[in-house]
Order: sequence, then C-alpha cells, then structure tokens
Amino acid sequence: MATVFPAERREKSGKGPARQLRREHKIPAIVYGGHGEPMRIAMPLKEIKRELGRNPRFFSTVFELDFGGERLKVLPREAQLHPVSDDPLHVDFLRAEAGAVMHVEVPVRFVHEDQSPGIKRGGVLNVVRRTIDVTCPADAIPGELVVDLAGREIGDSIHISHVTLPPGVKPTITDRDFTICSIVPPTVATDTTEAETPAA
Repeated sequence: MATVFPAERREKSGKGPARQLRREHKIPAIVYGGHGEPMRIAMPLKEIKRELGRNPRFFSTVFELDFGGERLKVLPREAQLHPVSDDPLHVDFLRAEAGAVMHVEVPVRFVHEDQSPGIKRGGVLNVVRRTIDVTCPADAIPGELVVDLAGREIGDSIHISHVTLPPGVKPTITDRDFTICSIVPPTVATDTTEAETPAA
C-alpha cells in the first residue's frame, strides 16, 4: 500500500511565496509528466523530511498525493536540500499514471555470501554497481534487485544477464552485458624487507 502525503495546489511561485510556505512548515513542489500540465503544489515539511530520512528507496517508490480526497500517484525525481540542515526545500514529482513506463534507479542486494566458495577461501566481493537503472511499469517498480553469490568462485563475474528481473523490468543499458560484481583474489601485503645476509 502506497504511502499517502497530504497536498494542496498553489497558484503563486517564486522566492517570496516559497519563503511563506516554509514559515508555515510546508515546502513547494511540482508534479509534471503524463498527460497533465505541470502542477505546483505545497506539502508538509515534516512528513517529507521523515520519509526522506528513513526510506533509502525514496526515489524509486511510488507515493500518493491526497488533495482533499482526490489522489494522484507520483514518483519522486529530485529533492533540493538545505546545505546545512538537510531540510527539503523543494521536491519534483513525476506522474505515475496507470500504464506509464518509468525510468528508475533500483538498489542491488547481494545474498548468500556464506555460500560462495571463493569468498570462503578469502576472496573479496568487488561491487561494480550498487544500483541499476531500469525501465518498468509505474505500478511494478521493484524495491531491489537480488544478486545470488552461492557457488561463486574467485575470478567469477556476475553480469546483468545472471539476474532474474521481474516481469516488465528492463535495464536501460542494452548494448552490453554489463558487470554488477566479481569475486577477486584477496589482497596480500608483501613483505619487502630482505633477509640479512649472513656474515662471511
């Protein structure tokens, strides 16, 4: 079930109205994309700040905006933060209409490291991509993509073709089978101190 944020339409834009909203503990935002015109809105600062702080997948999560009973599904695209307090100053949303195809960045989770012979022998997991850009239906955005390390040996590389993607989810990079991670040999510090030569 989608998280719901109360929202209200706003007519005025610019620095003055934005400062007034912040004095009221609200932040300005905009909704664009889809079949509608860009819509300026205002949202409660406290709720957006809380969600930004606790949800590492904020920008790949579909939320609902509640305009007094009328709801609109949206996907966050960008948030401007205060350089000192990290309070959100402005948020951009994209309409997540039914049937729409979205471009999102999905985090990668690595599982079964304890079942990797290479890692058991001292190999190191070398992560090339912690997130993957994909396109997918607006109502089927995956929370994560899982990479299984079971059975992987030192020298093995895991590519996007090794990952089972949910229906409708496609990587945006299509011209190559890109690497997500590899199991590399352990780095061993070399002792460069030469042994003393016995006196003749």
